Order: sequence, then C-alpha cells, then structure tokens
Amino acid sequence: MTNTVDLEQLSCHFSGVRALSDLNLALGEGEVLGLLGHNGAGKSTAMKLILGILTPTSGRVRVFGEDPRGPGSGQLRMQLGYLPENVSFYDNLSGREVLTYFARLKRVPPKEVNRLLTQVGLDHAANRRVRTYSKGMRQRLGLAQALLGEPRLLLLDEPTVGLDPMATRDVYQTIDELRARGTGIMISSHVLPGIEQHVDRVAILGGGSLLASGTIEALRSQAELPLTIRVRRQPSTRFPDTGLHPAIQDAIPEADNSLVLTVATRDKIRVLNELLNLAGLEDVTIEPPTLETLYAHFDTELNEGGTRYA
Repeated sequence: MTNTVDLEQLSCHFSGVRALSDLNLALGEGEVLGLLGHNGAGKSTAMKLILGILTPTSGRVRVFGEDPRGPGSGQLRMQLGYLPENVSFYDNLSGREVLTYFARLKRVPPKEVNRLLTQVGLDHAANRRVRTYSKGMRQRLGLAQALLGEPRLLLLDEPTVGLDPMATRDVYQTIDELRARGTGIMISSHVLPGIEQHVDRVAILGGGSLLASGTIEALRSQAELPLTIRVRRQPSTRFPDTGLHPAIQDAIPEADNSLVLTVATRDKIRVLNELLNLAGLEDVTIEPPTLETLYAHFDTELNEGGTRYA
C-alpha cells in the first residue's frame, strides 16, 4: 500500500542555512502524525516541501506516490488541505466570500461552503467582513478552507492558535472524524497537552534533523523517564517520614494529605503493591511521562549530542 506521504533523505537549504537535513519520514493513510519542534526546527519547511511550494536541495518527496512538483501536481493539490501558521485573507471580503473563492479554486460545489461555515462555528458571522473577525474566528475560517473538498491529506500548522477551549475541542473532534475516514493528517503544534491523545505517532525535529519518532508509548520506553504516582490518605492518617519503598526516587508532600512520588517505570508494580497496603488509603493515580516531558527530554538530550531515536 502506498503511503500518503514519503520523505526520503530530504534536505532543504536556504543561503547556507540547513532548514532540513536528511529527513526520513512517512505518513500512512488514516494516520495522524504530530510534528513537534521549536521555532526553526524545520516543521513548516517540511510541510511546504510536501505541498510542492519549495524544491528540495536533495532527497525525494512523494505524496500518494507522486512528486508534488511533477506534471500531475495541479490535480494532486486538489486532494490536499493546508492550514498555515499565520492565516491571512482578504479583509474586505466576507467570510462566505472568502470561502466561496477558495471553493472555486478547488472546484468544490458551493453548497459545501455553508456546511463548513456551520461546522467551524462561523455561520452567524458568514456575511461579516473578515477585517471584523477576531484571531480565533480567522483561524476557524482557515480551518474551513483547509477542509474544502474532503482532502485525503491534511496539513495543519498550529491549528489551535487563538482558539478557546471549546473551539480547540471541536478541531480535534474533526481531526478524529477525518482520521476515521482515512485522511492522513500531519499536525505541527506547540500546544502539546492538547495534541497527545489525538496522534498515532510523533516526530520530533531539532535544527532541521529528526531527533526521535514513534508512538508515544515507544518514546516513553526509549526515554526511560520516571513516572509519577500520587497517593492520598484520609486526613486523620499521616504518611511516615521514613520507611517508604526504597525504589521511590523522590517524595513530595502536598496540602491535601497526598504524596507525589517519582518512580522508575520498572519499579512501578513493586511500589504500587506496597502503597495499596497502606491504611486509610483514599486514592492512587499513575501519571506516565507526558508528551511535553518527552519532547523536552529528546530535544535536550539529542541537541547535546546523544543518540537519535528514529
């Protein structure tokens, strides 16, 4: 089966600046890939190479098995949706006029314009000029244009910037629905807590290179970071000052008679067995390393010359 996107030994240099170097990455059909990295890591460059906006210095880009700058690029782009990081529209047009314009470019029936305006929550402002829109409303309009024509590949560069929590939830709900229909989706985002439960894999870029890639569980295993166990006892029961399991690396008391423990993953079961025997136990929660913690680990370790996990 042909991947939605294949990047092979891909490099892109601008006036001596290495925006990307020897990047190998693939996106499958119906897969959501989180593309993570600091500003200047190469995320937007990778998306523009996939779109065919930029020409690679070396290496190969394939979208549905085709060159995005090849003879069939015009037809290929009809199957793509793209939301850039900085959304810009014609301010004197209404939201409906902007979306109708893009619909014509993509040869999409006009009836889809109204459906998408409703889907992104702009039906009430469809006839207002874009210059009156807030940043969040412009972002919604940008998402609507990216969704025109039910794209088979969707590239989202910071899709939730400027959105309130409810609108952010709606964006990720849309992403989940598109994934279920087989759309390949690549998301670049700095808002890591929101993205974690909606991606199948992540790729961490740094300085134009791939630092690490895989499922979140795979990256947790590779990083070997400790997990957090929160244990709470009844108010009348105090934790002992000493004598906790020796595998516990750190123990921080909190005001609600809780104890926050740091434990190596390999010691989790042994520590839990002891904690569950404590008298007056009210609650125990386990928190594995978050995507934000993993990103910080790989970005720091690999930029200091460690081994790449790709």
